[in-house]
Amino acid sequence: MSRLTKEASGVHAPPAPARKLTAVSADGARLHVEVHGAVDDPAAPAVVLAHGWTCSTAFWAAQIKDLAADHRVIVYDQRGHGRSPASPACSTDALADDLEAVLAATLAPGEKAVLAGHSMGGMTLMAASGRAGFREHAAAVLLCSTGSSRLVAESLLVPMRAGRSRTWLTKKILGSRAPLGPVTPLARRILKYGTMGPASAPAVVEACARIVHACPRRVRYAWSQVLDLLDLDHAVRELTVPTEVVVGTADRLTPAVHARSLVAALPNCVGSTELPGIGHMTPMEAPDLVTARIRDLVATYAVIKEGA
Repeated sequence: MSRLTKEASGVHAPPAPARKLTAVSADGARLHVEVHGAVDDPAAPAVVLAHGWTCSTAFWAAQIKDLAADHRVIVYDQRGHGRSPASPACSTDALADDLEAVLAATLAPGEKAVLAGHSMGGMTLMAASGRAGFREHAAAVLLCSTGSSRLVAESLLVPMRAGRSRTWLTKKILGSRAPLGPVTPLARRILKYGTMGPASAPAVVEACARIVHACPRRVRYAWSQVLDLLDLDHAVRELTVPTEVVVGTADRLTPAVHARSLVAALPNCVGSTELPGIGHMTPMEAPDLVTARIRDLVATYAVIKEGA
Protein backbone atom coordinates (compact mmCIF):
# COMPACT_ATOMS: atom_id res chain seq x y z
CA MET A 1 0.00 0.00 0.00
CA SER A 2 3.15 2.17 -0.11
CA ARG A 3 2.86 5.69 1.26
CA LEU A 4 -0.86 5.30 2.02
CA THR A 5 -0.43 2.58 4.65
CA LYS A 6 -0.99 4.95 7.55
CA GLU A 7 -3.45 7.36 5.95
CA ALA A 8 -6.14 6.80 8.55
CA SER A 9 -7.37 4.30 11.08
CA GLY A 10 -10.59 3.28 12.81
CA VAL A 11 -13.81 4.69 11.37
CA HIS A 12 -11.80 6.84 8.94
CA ALA A 13 -9.83 3.95 7.46
CA PRO A 14 -10.73 3.26 3.81
CA PRO A 15 -12.45 -0.12 3.38
CA ALA A 16 -11.03 -2.91 1.25
CA PRO A 17 -12.49 -2.86 -2.28
CA ALA A 18 -14.37 -5.76 -3.80
CA ARG A 19 -12.42 -5.21 -7.01
CA LYS A 20 -9.37 -3.26 -8.17
CA LEU A 21 -8.53 -2.36 -11.74
CA THR A 22 -6.49 0.05 -13.82
CA ALA A 23 -8.12 2.46 -16.24
CA VAL A 24 -5.95 3.82 -19.04
CA SER A 25 -6.56 7.43 -20.04
CA ALA A 26 -6.35 8.93 -23.52
CA ASP A 27 -2.66 9.80 -23.14
CA GLY A 28 -1.75 6.44 -21.59
CA ALA A 29 -1.87 7.60 -17.97
CA ARG A 30 -2.79 4.71 -15.67
CA LEU A 31 -5.41 5.28 -12.98
CA HIS A 32 -6.00 3.21 -9.86
CA VAL A 33 -9.70 2.34 -9.65
CA GLU A 34 -11.67 0.56 -6.92
CA VAL A 35 -15.16 -0.88 -6.96
CA HIS A 36 -16.90 -1.39 -3.64
CA GLY A 37 -20.17 -2.97 -2.59
CA ALA A 38 -22.62 -4.98 -4.64
CA VAL A 39 -20.39 -5.59 -7.67
CA ASP A 40 -22.36 -8.63 -8.86
CA ASP A 41 -25.87 -7.27 -8.25
CA PRO A 42 -27.34 -5.86 -11.49
CA ALA A 43 -30.02 -4.08 -9.46
CA ALA A 44 -27.46 -2.09 -7.46
CA PRO A 45 -27.20 1.47 -8.77
CA ALA A 46 -23.76 2.84 -9.51
CA VAL A 47 -22.13 5.84 -7.84
CA VAL A 48 -18.82 7.35 -9.01
CA LEU A 49 -16.84 9.53 -6.59
CA ALA A 50 -14.06 11.91 -7.73
CA HIS A 51 -11.76 13.31 -5.02
CA GLY A 52 -10.03 16.67 -4.93
CA TRP A 53 -6.55 18.17 -5.01
CA THR A 54 -4.01 16.43 -2.73
CA CYS A 55 -6.50 13.73 -1.72
CA SER A 56 -7.13 10.10 -2.71
CA THR A 57 -9.80 7.40 -2.68
CA ALA A 58 -9.41 7.31 1.12
CA PHE A 59 -11.09 10.72 1.27
CA TRP A 60 -14.45 9.04 0.51
CA ALA A 61 -14.19 6.36 3.23
CA ALA A 62 -17.41 7.39 4.99
CA GLN A 63 -19.43 7.49 1.77
CA ILE A 64 -18.00 4.17 0.57
CA LYS A 65 -18.83 2.39 3.82
CA ASP A 66 -22.43 3.62 3.82
CA LEU A 67 -23.27 3.38 0.12
CA ALA A 68 -21.57 0.02 -0.47
CA ALA A 69 -24.36 -1.72 1.43
CA ASP A 70 -26.70 -1.34 -1.55
CA HIS A 71 -24.75 0.42 -4.33
CA ARG A 72 -21.76 -0.22 -6.54
CA VAL A 73 -19.37 2.50 -5.45
CA ILE A 74 -16.60 3.41 -7.89
CA VAL A 75 -13.68 5.53 -6.71
CA TYR A 76 -10.39 6.35 -8.37
CA ASP A 77 -7.19 8.22 -7.67
CA GLN A 78 -6.68 11.29 -9.81
CA ARG A 79 -3.42 11.13 -11.77
CA GLY A 80 -0.45 11.61 -9.46
CA HIS A 81 -2.58 11.10 -6.37
CA GLY A 82 -2.91 8.00 -4.22
CA ARG A 83 -1.92 4.94 -6.24
CA SER A 84 -2.16 6.58 -9.67
CA PRO A 85 1.30 7.40 -11.05
CA ALA A 86 2.18 11.02 -11.75
CA SER A 87 1.96 12.29 -15.30
CA PRO A 88 3.52 15.34 -16.97
CA ALA A 89 0.08 16.20 -18.35
CA CYS A 90 -1.83 18.24 -15.77
CA SER A 91 -4.85 20.07 -17.16
CA THR A 92 -8.63 20.14 -17.01
CA ASP A 93 -8.68 18.21 -20.29
CA ALA A 94 -6.60 15.49 -18.62
CA LEU A 95 -9.08 15.38 -15.73
CA ALA A 96 -11.93 14.94 -18.20
CA ASP A 97 -10.02 12.27 -20.13
CA ASP A 98 -9.35 10.37 -16.91
CA LEU A 99 -12.99 10.45 -15.83
CA GLU A 100 -14.11 9.17 -19.22
CA ALA A 101 -11.57 6.33 -18.96
CA VAL A 102 -12.87 5.36 -15.51
CA LEU A 103 -16.50 5.42 -16.66
CA ALA A 104 -15.69 3.28 -19.70
CA ALA A 105 -13.76 0.77 -17.57
CA THR A 106 -16.41 0.33 -14.88
CA LEU A 107 -19.83 0.90 -16.45
CA ALA A 108 -21.63 -1.01 -19.17
CA PRO A 109 -22.42 0.86 -22.41
CA GLY A 110 -25.28 3.26 -21.73
CA GLU A 111 -25.32 2.52 -18.00
CA LYS A 112 -26.09 5.54 -15.85
CA ALA A 113 -24.52 6.53 -12.54
CA VAL A 114 -24.71 9.37 -10.07
CA LEU A 115 -21.39 11.23 -10.10
CA ALA A 116 -20.14 13.18 -7.08
CA GLY A 117 -17.06 15.36 -7.09
CA HIS A 118 -15.34 17.27 -4.30
CA SER A 119 -13.23 20.35 -5.04
CA MET A 120 -10.97 19.39 -7.99
CA GLY A 121 -13.21 16.34 -8.38
CA GLY A 122 -16.14 18.68 -8.96
CA MET A 123 -14.02 20.58 -11.48
CA THR A 124 -13.38 17.23 -13.16
CA LEU A 125 -17.12 16.71 -13.64
CA MET A 126 -17.49 20.22 -15.01
CA ALA A 127 -14.55 19.76 -17.38
CA ALA A 128 -16.11 16.55 -18.72
CA SER A 129 -19.65 17.93 -19.02
CA GLY A 130 -19.57 18.19 -22.79
CA ARG A 131 -17.85 14.85 -23.39
CA ALA A 132 -19.70 11.95 -25.01
CA GLY A 133 -18.60 9.51 -22.29
CA PHE A 134 -19.88 11.78 -19.55
CA ARG A 135 -23.24 12.29 -21.23
CA GLU A 136 -23.57 8.57 -21.85
CA HIS A 137 -23.12 7.68 -18.19
CA ALA A 138 -24.13 10.64 -15.99
CA ALA A 139 -27.61 10.38 -14.46
CA ALA A 140 -27.09 13.23 -11.98
CA VAL A 141 -24.25 15.13 -10.34
CA LEU A 142 -23.34 16.34 -6.86
CA LEU A 143 -20.81 19.18 -6.68
CA CYS A 144 -19.21 19.54 -3.23
CA SER A 145 -17.09 22.51 -2.21
CA THR A 146 -15.98 23.52 -5.66
CA GLY A 147 -15.86 26.37 -8.15
CA SER A 148 -15.42 27.00 -11.84
CA SER A 149 -13.06 30.02 -11.92
CA ARG A 150 -11.34 32.76 -9.86
CA LEU A 151 -10.28 30.25 -7.20
CA VAL A 152 -7.28 32.23 -5.97
CA ALA A 153 -8.92 35.66 -6.16
CA GLU A 154 -11.99 34.53 -4.20
CA SER A 155 -10.14 32.42 -1.61
CA LEU A 156 -10.47 33.50 2.01
CA LEU A 157 -7.32 31.68 3.09
CA VAL A 158 -5.49 34.95 3.78
CA PRO A 159 -7.45 37.17 6.22
CA MET A 160 -7.14 40.36 4.21
CA ARG A 161 -9.41 42.54 2.13
CA ALA A 162 -9.84 41.26 -1.42
CA GLY A 163 -7.35 42.68 -3.87
CA ARG A 164 -3.97 42.20 -5.50
CA SER A 165 -2.06 41.68 -2.25
CA ARG A 166 -4.40 38.97 -0.99
CA THR A 167 -4.42 37.23 -4.36
CA TRP A 168 -0.61 37.32 -4.56
CA LEU A 169 -0.18 35.89 -1.06
CA THR A 170 -2.81 33.21 -1.63
CA LYS A 171 -1.12 32.15 -4.86
CA LYS A 172 2.23 31.87 -3.07
CA ILE A 173 0.73 29.72 -0.30
CA LEU A 174 -1.28 27.38 -2.51
CA GLY A 175 1.53 27.12 -5.05
CA SER A 176 4.28 26.46 -2.54
CA ARG A 177 6.86 23.83 -3.47
CA ALA A 178 7.75 23.21 0.18
CA PRO A 179 7.27 19.68 1.52
CA LEU A 180 4.44 19.26 4.01
CA GLY A 181 6.50 16.93 6.17
CA PRO A 182 5.12 14.67 8.91
CA VAL A 183 1.72 15.17 10.48
CA THR A 184 2.55 17.14 13.62
CA PRO A 185 0.33 19.17 15.97
CA LEU A 186 1.32 22.33 14.10
CA ALA A 187 0.59 20.70 10.74
CA ARG A 188 -2.85 19.69 11.96
CA ARG A 189 -3.56 23.23 13.14
CA ILE A 190 -2.54 24.70 9.79
CA LEU A 191 -4.56 22.18 7.81
CA LYS A 192 -7.61 22.68 10.02
CA TYR A 193 -7.43 26.45 9.59
CA GLY A 194 -7.08 26.24 5.83
CA THR A 195 -9.47 23.45 4.96
CA MET A 196 -11.87 22.63 7.79
CA GLY A 197 -14.45 24.23 10.05
CA PRO A 198 -13.55 25.35 13.59
CA ALA A 199 -15.62 22.59 15.22
CA SER A 200 -14.02 19.73 13.26
CA ALA A 201 -13.31 16.73 15.49
CA PRO A 202 -9.62 15.93 16.12
CA ALA A 203 -9.98 12.46 14.58
CA VAL A 204 -11.37 13.95 11.36
CA VAL A 205 -8.57 16.53 11.22
CA GLU A 206 -6.01 13.76 11.77
CA ALA A 207 -7.46 11.56 9.03
CA CYS A 208 -7.64 14.46 6.60
CA ALA A 209 -4.08 15.55 7.37
CA ARG A 210 -2.73 12.05 6.70
CA ILE A 211 -4.46 11.97 3.32
CA VAL A 212 -3.25 15.42 2.27
CA HIS A 213 0.31 14.92 3.54
CA ALA A 214 0.57 11.69 1.51
CA CYS A 215 0.32 13.66 -1.74
CA PRO A 216 3.78 14.13 -3.32
CA ARG A 217 4.84 17.76 -3.32
CA ARG A 218 5.60 17.79 -7.06
CA VAL A 219 2.06 16.60 -7.76
CA ARG A 220 0.63 19.13 -5.31
CA TYR A 221 2.55 21.94 -7.02
CA ALA A 222 1.71 20.85 -10.58
CA TRP A 223 -2.01 20.77 -9.92
CA SER A 224 -1.91 24.06 -7.98
CA GLN A 225 -0.86 25.73 -11.23
CA VAL A 226 -3.88 24.29 -13.02
CA LEU A 227 -6.23 25.48 -10.28
CA ASP A 228 -4.67 28.94 -10.34
CA LEU A 229 -5.62 29.38 -14.01
CA LEU A 230 -8.91 27.49 -13.86
CA ASP A 231 -11.73 28.75 -16.07
CA LEU A 232 -14.59 26.30 -16.48
CA ASP A 233 -17.44 28.81 -16.58
CA HIS A 234 -18.29 27.67 -20.10
CA ALA A 235 -18.39 24.03 -19.00
CA VAL A 236 -20.91 24.76 -16.24
CA ARG A 237 -23.41 25.79 -18.89
CA GLU A 238 -22.95 22.40 -20.56
CA LEU A 239 -23.67 20.49 -17.36
CA THR A 240 -27.28 19.77 -18.27
CA VAL A 241 -27.96 16.72 -16.09
CA PRO A 242 -29.71 17.28 -12.73
CA THR A 243 -27.06 18.81 -10.48
CA GLU A 244 -26.99 19.61 -6.78
CA VAL A 245 -24.48 21.87 -5.01
CA VAL A 246 -23.15 21.63 -1.43
CA VAL A 247 -20.78 24.05 0.33
CA GLY A 248 -19.74 24.86 3.87
CA THR A 249 -20.16 28.41 5.16
CA ALA A 250 -16.67 28.22 6.71
CA ASP A 251 -15.00 27.12 3.47
CA ARG A 252 -11.92 29.28 2.91
CA LEU A 253 -10.69 27.56 -0.26
CA THR A 254 -13.90 27.60 -2.31
CA PRO A 255 -16.20 29.89 -0.32
CA ALA A 256 -19.95 30.02 -0.82
CA VAL A 257 -19.66 32.69 -3.52
CA HIS A 258 -18.57 29.90 -5.88
CA ALA A 259 -21.52 27.67 -5.00
CA ARG A 260 -23.93 30.53 -5.56
CA SER A 261 -22.38 31.26 -8.94
CA LEU A 262 -22.73 27.60 -9.90
CA VAL A 263 -26.38 27.53 -8.81
CA ALA A 264 -27.08 30.61 -10.95
CA ALA A 265 -25.28 29.23 -14.02
CA LEU A 266 -26.27 25.56 -14.01
CA PRO A 267 -28.98 24.74 -16.56
CA ASN A 268 -30.57 22.09 -14.33
CA CYS A 269 -29.78 22.84 -10.69
CA VAL A 270 -32.02 20.69 -8.49
CA GLY A 271 -30.84 21.88 -5.09
CA SER A 272 -28.22 23.71 -3.07
CA THR A 273 -27.15 23.46 0.56
CA GLU A 274 -24.93 25.74 2.63
CA LEU A 275 -23.72 23.96 5.77
CA PRO A 276 -23.20 26.26 8.77
CA GLY A 277 -19.72 26.08 10.27
CA ILE A 278 -18.45 23.44 7.85
CA GLY A 279 -15.22 24.02 5.97
CA HIS A 280 -13.88 22.84 2.63
CA MET A 281 -13.76 19.09 3.37
CA THR A 282 -17.52 18.56 3.34
CA PRO A 283 -17.56 14.77 2.68
CA MET A 284 -15.35 14.25 5.75
CA GLU A 285 -16.79 17.01 7.95
CA ALA A 286 -20.46 16.33 7.18
CA PRO A 287 -20.39 12.74 5.90
CA ASP A 288 -23.99 11.86 6.71
CA LEU A 289 -25.39 14.84 4.86
CA VAL A 290 -23.21 14.35 1.78
CA THR A 291 -24.09 10.66 1.67
CA ALA A 292 -27.77 11.47 2.04
CA ARG A 293 -27.59 13.87 -0.90
CA ILE A 294 -26.00 11.15 -3.04
CA ARG A 295 -28.69 8.65 -1.98
CA ASP A 296 -31.43 11.14 -2.83
CA LEU A 297 -29.98 11.72 -6.30
CA VAL A 298 -29.76 7.97 -6.87
CA ALA A 299 -33.35 7.45 -5.73
CA THR A 300 -34.63 10.23 -7.99
CA TYR A 301 -32.51 9.95 -11.12
CA ALA A 302 -30.58 6.69 -11.32
CA VAL A 303 -31.49 4.20 -14.02
CA ILE A 304 -30.92 0.53 -13.23
CA LYS A 305 -29.04 -1.58 -15.79
CA GLU A 306 -31.11 -3.46 -18.32
CA GLY A 307 -31.91 -6.98 -17.20
CA ALA A 308 -32.07 -6.10 -13.51
